[in-house]
This record gives sequence, C-alpha cells and structure tokens, in this order.
Amino acid sequence: MNRDAFHTGRTGAEAHAYAQQKRAEKRAAAEQIGVDARFIDRLVEDFYAKIRDDALLGPIFARHIADWPPHLSRMKAFWRSVLHNSGEFSGNPMLKHLAIPGLEFRHFARWLDLFYEALRDADGQSAATELVGTRARMIADSLLTAITMRRDGLAGRRAGKDLPHA
Repeated sequence: MNRDAFHTGRTGAEAHAYAQQKRAEKRAAAEQIGVDARFIDRLVEDFYAKIRDDALLGPIFARHIADWPPHLSRMKAFWRSVLHNSGEFSGNPMLKHLAIPGLEFRHFARWLDLFYEALRDADGQSAATELVGTRARMIADSLLTAITMRRDGLAGRRAGKDLPHA
C-alpha cells in the first residue's frame, strides 16, 4: 500500500483516481479564470524576455542558461504543474537556486517585479492575476528564505516577508 493510500484508506487505484480527479478540478478552476496552457506559455515567454533584458537579473541567468528554448519549455512545465497540478515537472528548483552564489532579497524582489509586470501585460482576469501572483510570491519567498536560512540560520526564517505583492 502506498503512502497516500495508507493515509486515506484508499487502495492504490482509488488513490490514483482521486489524485487525477483533484488535478482535473484544479486545472478546470484555473482555466475558468483564464489560466490555461496558452496563458501560461505567453506569460513564461514574456517574463523571461524581461529577465534577459534586465540589468540585475539578465547577467545571472546568462551565466546559468546556455540554451533558452529548453529552459522555457521546462519553466512552462513548472508553471503548469504549479497552476494546474499537472504533475509534469520534475526537478528541484530549491537546489538549483541554492547553488547560485550571491542571491539575496533584491534579486527576488526584482524577479517578482518583472513577473508581476509580465502578469499585468498578459491582461488576464483579476482572479488570474491574484492566483498566479500569489503562487509566484510564495515561490520567491520560499527560495529566498531557504537561501537566507542556509547563510544566516534561523535568523533568516522570515527573509521574504517584505517581498512585493502583485
């Protein structure tokens, strides 16, 4: 019996069917407010175009990403996983970001500013802006907090509290 089945009392097949149902519900809810695959694709493309042109973040990304099309494809899968619970992304963004020396609050604040700008440019519904913006901020907060706690210990546990909101 797998862990999910054990905790819910469902068989493996029932747990899988339940997970699939919940994924479909999450995707349908996101799509109902305009956050469909096309929206995510456009947002990711526009956002990373802004990143590449940015004086602060562009050089950091240029040092770590040699081939943009695969990275963009991976980021689209990441955001579909976050917003649709698609389960298609595998990887560990935390480890990737922990490995980049010198990341600090100003980098994550700028990342969010550019993300929110791309989100506004996407001209989605206000509910879409709230959903996607909230998730982006949670991700930035989580990454910044982990990086800061690794460097400063528990003193860094609220590192992202002052990050901008959408």
